[in-house]
This record gives sequence, C-alpha cells and structure tokens, in this order.
Amino acid sequence: MSQKLSLSVGDAAPNFTLSTTTAEGPKKITLSESYQKGSVLLLFVPMAFTPVCTKEFCTVTSELSLYANLNTTVYGISGDNPFAQEAWAAKEKIKVPLLSDYEHHVATAYGIAYESFLPEIGLGMSGVPKRSAFLIDRAGIIQYAEVNDDPKQLPNFEKIKAKLAELK
Repeated sequence: MSQKLSLSVGDAAPNFTLSTTTAEGPKKITLSESYQKGSVLLLFVPMAFTPVCTKEFCTVTSELSLYANLNTTVYGISGDNPFAQEAWAAKEKIKVPLLSDYEHHVATAYGIAYESFLPEIGLGMSGVPKRSAFLIDRAGIIQYAEVNDDPKQLPNFEKIKAKLAELK
C-alpha cells in the first residue's frame, strides 16, 4: 500500500478535531476554528519524551510571544495519548498546546505518516508522524510546508518566521 504524498503550499489544510488537556481538563481543538482567528502553525513530532522533540518544543515555548505577536497559534501534534503529552509538557515545562493524534488520522490526512518508524532499531511502528511543519493562513490554505524524513532534523524556523512576517 503506497502512502499519499504530503500536502504542499497552496493546498487546503485538512480540517480536524483533536484532544488536548488543559488546566480545566480535556478539550477538543478544531483546526478551522483556530485559523479563523489568525494563522496556525502545526508542528508534528514523532513522539513525546524524546530528546529532539523536547528540544523543539522547549525552543518554541520560549518564542510563543513572538508567534502571538505575529497573530499565530502554534500547536504540537504527536500520536501520543493526551495524558502522556500532559505529563511530558509538565516535566519539560512545554507551553505549546499539544494535540493527540492517537489514531494517526491527521498524520495520514497530511501525508506525513511513516509506514514504519525506525525499524532499524526495532520500533517499526506505522502511522507515527514525520517531523513536519505546516503554516496555515486565515483561509485554511497551507502557506508553508516542510516534511523531514530524518526524525532528528528540525523544521527551518527562520523560514517559518519570515513567511509569518509576510502574512501579517
């Protein structure tokens, strides 16, 4: 079974509703409701508690005010359940809202799910999202897309910020 290609700039972003945990408890986040308020940056990562994913979200956490000043909401998405994400966020002081794509529907819709994640070290799990970034404008159109096959390669945040400055 071949995987569909990932989405590109100019494509409509597939809508979704995913769960997150907040101080008030579990909450559903719908993409289309978010981008009506401003740009949305979706950051897909393979797994919670891993060093590269932690580095990425701790760095983005430190820059959340910059994204807010660019009228952008940032969401982190992984296939972990929301309670594991909540524990990870608490342990690492991650403030990026983390959305659970536990059944991998969103990673599949965006064309970024691994057929087999790190089989060379014995994991070989399917559906895990590739480290990816999608910037979505107020009309729901993808304005920036980056998909990395190498799970250790972070998105180019300078290019993302430059694109956000253009959209502002």
